[in-house]
Amino acid sequence: MNLWLLTEERPKKEVLATIFRKFAKDYGFACFIDTLRILPILEKGKFTFTYEVTGFRCNKVNKVFVKTVSGNSSFTDFVIFYQEYEPKQTDTPIYAIEETKTDDKESRNTGVYQRCSKFVFIENYYPNIRKIMLYNLQVEQKEKPTETYIFGTRLLLTLGVEILGKKLDENVFVPFQNIDEVIDFKANMRKAPAGNVPISITKFEDKIQISGRLFKSEGLSHDPNIGALSIICAVLRKLGWQKRLEITQHGLEQKHVGKSNKFIQIANKLAVSLKNLSVPKADFKTDYWKYDTEGEKLGTIFIHLVVENFTKGYAIFENHAGSEKGYFITKNGEAIPLAKYKDREKYKSGDKEQIIHIPDLILIDFGRSEVINIEGKKYKFRKDGIAELANYDFIEKNYIQKYYPDFQIVRTVVLYGSQENEIIEIEIGFLLNENGSLILGIKAPKLFQEAIRNLLDFWN
Repeated sequence: MNLWLLTEERPKKEVLATIFRKFAKDYGFACFIDTLRILPILEKGKFTFTYEVTGFRCNKVNKVFVKTVSGNSSFTDFVIFYQEYEPKQTDTPIYAIEETKTDDKESRNTGVYQRCSKFVFIENYYPNIRKIMLYNLQVEQKEKPTETYIFGTRLLLTLGVEILGKKLDENVFVPFQNIDEVIDFKANMRKAPAGNVPISITKFEDKIQISGRLFKSEGLSHDPNIGALSIICAVLRKLGWQKRLEITQHGLEQKHVGKSNKFIQIANKLAVSLKNLSVPKADFKTDYWKYDTEGEKLGTIFIHLVVENFTKGYAIFENHAGSEKGYFITKNGEAIPLAKYKDREKYKSGDKEQIIHIPDLILIDFGRSEVINIEGKKYKFRKDGIAELANYDFIEKNYIQKYYPDFQIVRTVVLYGSQENEIIEIEIGFLLNENGSLILGIKAPKLFQEAIRNLLDFWN
């Protein structure tokens, strides 16, 4: 049988290696992991929209394939199938894996809460799937975990989520045994700053109330709190609470509560109410995922993987559409987060010019001393992509020129889509069309030319 990894993300070799080791351990299979390569499969010179991973040897696995998918609303980073044929919607995966590079050293909420709703949501589709939170840390792990992280992780463990990639104190990180233990732990945590709505859990004879703000950006979109409230409710249900669960101090009005919102879907599943509001009957999509045939990242992920597997070039930053934003990698190998705003206070005062425009991908070509700034777009929006190239001055001055002072900077657009077989705009470096044709631009960076040439030679 084959392993099939379906993902919205750019697959990373270190993450794949962790997944392979986990799979082999769980199934009791012997395996060897050498240098992993992620190779686009070509047929007659055209991309088949499937990648093969080489370097993993296991007698119980024929081949490993990766395909890009588009998830429904709240999709974990990987769903993994162990079967002969390409997965269909009706097949059952063996793992749901959420990968994050964020530790609570950077963000208490993003590091744990923001991911939690994904594990609650997937149970609508695959109730018995093995759930894994995989930490692919690129910064040093925080020595003393925050109370928020401990609470969130214990909730995950109670829900049956396994934690990979972090050292956890087994005396601290244990599942909750009962409802009162959850309530008491939360009550003893440090209180929220004045003016914030705290997440608190209050138990009555006939109901449990959980306070937490869900209103943000003119709607129901407070992601960390959506995750926190989702998993608290899911854990209370798992520990046996069968009476009412009610969210208070949410800040929402009835007009904000749509039946397709992921929190409303979870609220339906767990029978959760919103104080003073009516929770509509949710619209659940039939499918948890579908194969991606139209996203712009089909082009940027392709060029990223081809460069890293068929040249000596590699990425020093990635922000593929819909994927987790990476760190900027300096010449010394240090991983640093890019700022979002030139001046945060001015932005908060309403000056939108303070937003920093960042590329979808930055590649480095050491042999030619070039750094390549890449904007990804669908073919039909190529003019927008060309216009976006003019916005990279700040990123180049404050990051690229600072950390790579002797490198020339090239700006280019990478496209996906259409049936076109040629590019006329000189600003466009590469087009992957809907048929899988690989089309280099008139002034494609030399690194692109080398990568595509070597890829074609490999398959010929």
